[in-house]
Amino acid sequence: MQCKEIMQVIEATYPRTAALDFDNVGLLAGRADKEVNRVYLALDATDRVIERAIEAGADMFITHHPLLFSAVKKVTDEDFITRRIVKLIQNDISYYAMHTNYDVLGMAELAGKVLDIAHTDVLDVTQTDEAGEEKGIGRIGELPETMTLEECCVYVKHKLELGSLKVFGDMNRPVRRLAILPGSGKSGIPVALAKGADVLVTGDIGHHDGLDAVEQGLAIIDAGHYGTEYIFIEDMKQFLNRKLPVLDVLTDPVEHPFQIV
Repeated sequence: MQCKEIMQVIEATYPRTAALDFDNVGLLAGRADKEVNRVYLALDATDRVIERAIEAGADMFITHHPLLFSAVKKVTDEDFITRRIVKLIQNDISYYAMHTNYDVLGMAELAGKVLDIAHTDVLDVTQTDEAGEEKGIGRIGELPETMTLEECCVYVKHKLELGSLKVFGDMNRPVRRLAILPGSGKSGIPVALAKGADVLVTGDIGHHDGLDAVEQGLAIIDAGHYGTEYIFIEDMKQFLNRKLPVLDVLTDPVEHPFQIV
C-alpha cells in the first residue's frame, strides 16, 4: 500500500490537528505515493537509527520526535541534520513523525496504564473534543497503594523497566497521588502542584527546577526523556499490526541514548 494510505489510517486516530502549535508532524521527507511494505519504528531519527532502518530495508520510517522542528533554508550533506534527510531520500524511504498529536491522543493514556494508576484525569488539558471530553498532555491518578517515595522509585523503575532514575524529595515521604508527564516535564510542575500530586514522574528536570518543586511540596522522579517515552515504539507497532496487518513492522531496539556509569 502507499505511504499516503498509511498516513490516512494513522491520522484517523492521531490527527495532526491535535499537535501543539510549536510542533512539526506528518510526512517530513520522501514520497506520499511510495509503495510501502516494511515500516521501521523508532523514537528518534539519529544517524545510527537511520542506518538500521536502511539496513532493514524499510520503505517508511516513523519516529516520535521529528527530525525537523524548525524551518531549514537548504537540504544538503553539509549539515548533520539535513544530511539525514538526504540519506533517507537517497534510499527512497518516506519519513513520517508523530509527536505531540500522539502525546495528547496516545502517550498520556498509555503512560498512565503502564504505571497502573487509577481514577485518572488529564494532567495538562490542551483541547476539548466535539463530545466535550478533555484531551491533553500527561495523566494524574492514584497509585495502587500509599508508599514511600523510595518505594515509588522502585515501582517506577520496575514498571518502565529502567536501570536508574533521578529523584528530588524526601525518600521517606508517603506518596499516593502520582502525575506522569512523558518527555520533558518542567512545564508540568505547576499543573501537578495545582492538581494535588504528591509526585511527578517525568524527564529532563534541572537541578533548580527539582529543588523548587520540592520546596512547594512536590516530589519528582526524573525517569528520563527516553525512559518515559520509548513506550511509543511498541504501542505503535501494535497499532499498525492491528490496523494494517499487511505491513511488515519492525522496531528499533530499546537503547537509551546515554548511560550512567
